[in-house]
Amino acid sequence: MDTAKPLPELTDAQLQRYARNVILDEVGEEGQARLLAARVLVVGAGGLGTPLIQYLAAAGVGTLGVVDDDVVDLTNLQRQVLHTTARVGMPKVDSAAAAIGALNPETKLIPHHTRLTVANAAELIGAYDLVADGSDNFATRYLINDACYLHGKPLITAALLRFEGQVFTFKRTVPQTACYRCVFSEAPAANLVQRCETAGVLGPLCGVLGSLQATEVLKEIMGIGDSTAGTMLLYDALGLLFRKVKLKHDPACALCGDHPTMTDLSHHADTGKVC
Repeated sequence: MDTAKPLPELTDAQLQRYARNVILDEVGEEGQARLLAARVLVVGAGGLGTPLIQYLAAAGVGTLGVVDDDVVDLTNLQRQVLHTTARVGMPKVDSAAAAIGALNPETKLIPHHTRLTVANAAELIGAYDLVADGSDNFATRYLINDACYLHGKPLITAALLRFEGQVFTFKRTVPQTACYRCVFSEAPAANLVQRCETAGVLGPLCGVLGSLQATEVLKEIMGIGDSTAGTMLLYDALGLLFRKVKLKHDPACALCGDHPTMTDLSHHADTGKVC
């Protein structure tokens, strides 16, 4: 993160609200001030996005942009714990804004009730320090990965289905770090792709992966701990198993390899809904 950014002085009320953060030696007042000054874009206000948004706001991230063009549906409530029955039919970004306004009015939540597309990706991602991907389709994940690489933004991405999930970090500033295209050079055929509405997902799995994703976002903002850049954490809920695997940078990657052919976002089509 940008360490040259002027940091705010914490007020007495902030010292009280974030006391359990500030008391941590690795965080302190400076780390909390970095959170207050940070701007994070969350793509998707669904299963991953809702716990992610809650924990980032509760921790004191100053500005949260949330991109999602969907509305709250009754089927969402089994896992998307930011939303409520009373807000069924409301745009998810507005539901998120209402919830975060009640949780922590100091966090400014900017709702982007739109799809993330080639036309707006550069503007949206360029306005934030860091991106957290909670989308649910390959087209959007590739678009986010490519835009973050081209604009030099750290990316923390997660995915889940049924009883399993994964999370990893990509940072262009870390040499030879694998990007999403290094790991998944192309999307699987459409008939092989499973989605939550057909395959299902255990509700608490979203909380586990969203919380892990939020933790990595906070670490990146404050510059503490070990970055997960270059590794992928895999979680199996049925076996209560965590496994970390090393990701290899692909010199032939079309985006970040030795001879890139993707130098802008023109190769992307419309991405559809994000979550």
